[in-house]
Amino acid sequence: MELRDIPYKVSYRNIKYPRIEFITGKLLLVLPLNSRPEVILQKHKRWIENKKKLIEECLNHSDGIQLIKRDDDRFKELIYMNSKNAERDFNVKFHVIYFRRMKTKWASLSSRKSLTINTLMRYLPAHLIKYVVYHEAAHLIEKRHNGRYWEIIQKQFKNYKKMEKDMFVYWFKINKKEYKKKNVG
Repeated sequence: MELRDIPYKVSYRNIKYPRIEFITGKLLLVLPLNSRPEVILQKHKRWIENKKKLIEECLNHSDGIQLIKRDDDRFKELIYMNSKNAERDFNVKFHVIYFRRMKTKWASLSSRKSLTINTLMRYLPAHLIKYVVYHEAAHLIEKRHNGRYWEIIQKQFKNYKKMEKDMFVYWFKINKKEYKKKNVG
């Protein structure tokens, strides 16, 4: 089934609440067992169409940006500096920081407060690296992306919506070949 020519996949899991993922340019519905995808698609139709449009804009805009060339030492130095600053500013503490290549995220935070950084972040401008680290640190205060969470972010980054879009642009710049292979006829 497609929503206005937007292909999607469904993953049924033993979870309580459904979620929609559109990070890689592909629509994935993560649903509780015995859920019907049609209900979620209809409920979130507008969001899905808007996200698809945003992805197309970001993909086109990615042609005009340059990736930063940064060695491992400088990259890790930026991460550690920003993590210390975020810990201080939010009065929180990461347990440990890991670095690895990730397919769908810039970073993640485990329930044990371990921060995992996508090594592809090395190509981002320093202000976006800072934003990602603070984004994850804010999850130590508020786990979900709800109103309270975005209030925390907005106190540090008044232009966080633009930064979120910039993150998408860089994502597609870095992953453009892969995205085009999978999504263009």
